[in-house]
Amino acid sequence: MAGRKPLPVAVKKIKGTLQKCRTNPNEPRPQGLLGEPPDYMSEIAKEAWTYAIQNAPPGLFSSLDAAVLERWANCAGLYREALAKINRSGVAGMIIKTPSGILRRSPLMDVIRDLAQEMKGYESEMGFTPASRSRVQVSPEPASQDDPWAEIAG
Repeated sequence: MAGRKPLPVAVKKIKGTLQKCRTNPNEPRPQGLLGEPPDYMSEIAKEAWTYAIQNAPPGLFSSLDAAVLERWANCAGLYREALAKINRSGVAGMIIKTPSGILRRSPLMDVIRDLAQEMKGYESEMGFTPASRSRVQVSPEPASQDDPWAEIAG
């Protein structure tokens, strides 16, 4: 199917663009919260996982999002390791000398670029970028449960 990807009902509701005629009544609503990162992840990837969960808006992630977050965290871990290796070497780490004596860009730079590109896709999907966050609006304070005017006044 061509065109834009449909937005979930929850996102449409938050944005204020929800229309009953454009609502998928059978849209799945995942349950459960994300917990600790998988044991087999590297320590640096686990740090990225924990950082994402601690800094994400409440209710953003469900247990169904674990695979996407895992891929992002693994990419983030590898990205940080590759960048640290380049940073330790400075500019000299960005260039290698081939056996024939020709100076070329380090393959590590291509790895960093590819990981950054892959992470960008995950970040956009999960609302990690300023542009993707700007499409979602969250009210600063939820209406009090005791307020009889909350439904009328909005």
